[in-house]
Amino acid sequence: MLSFSAKLLGAVAMLAAMWGLNSVDRPETRAWLRPAGTPPGPVRILRFYASVGLVLTGESAELCYGVENAKSVRISPPLPGVYPSARHCLQVVPEHTTHYTILAEGYDGRVAMQSLTLPVESAPASRAPSVSYAMVDQLPSAVAIAFSASGPIASYPATFGCSPSQVSSLRNMPCSSSMAVQ
Repeated sequence: MLSFSAKLLGAVAMLAAMWGLNSVDRPETRAWLRPAGTPPGPVRILRFYASVGLVLTGESAELCYGVENAKSVRISPPLPGVYPSARHCLQVVPEHTTHYTILAEGYDGRVAMQSLTLPVESAPASRAPSVSYAMVDQLPSAVAIAFSASGPIASYPATFGCSPSQVSSLRNMPCSSSMAVQ
């Protein structure tokens, strides 16, 4: 007659063998429990995009994603605050052009993957605004002055203190003028 411990050891060995054969025979049926209300089906990436097409150095963008039937989600390079969601956005401040990849693992063990590249460029050198003006024409009762502006100028108000009687020639303008570039 077999002892109790030998019977117990045999039963445990048989259970382990059955479990091992079951998982080797059909690995695709391995599943976690889906949360209530989750539609059945394979894992899907619904969306994965950046809020802008180009980021200037030091600026931020939103990286948005949405997944369905996922038990876990990862984004590479690793970002904090990533979890399975149908609609979620993260703020990123990449230092250089970055290739992001999202991996969503389903309850059946399958994985969905998508990638995008967010280009980063250095900001263009800013130009100082410049305004130039010159007298173009002189008539007996008026003076015509031409303006040209370049650079990032919001407005350029100008005031002139000339009366037609003060202007005697193109070379001699005893009037005053002021101009502010904003």
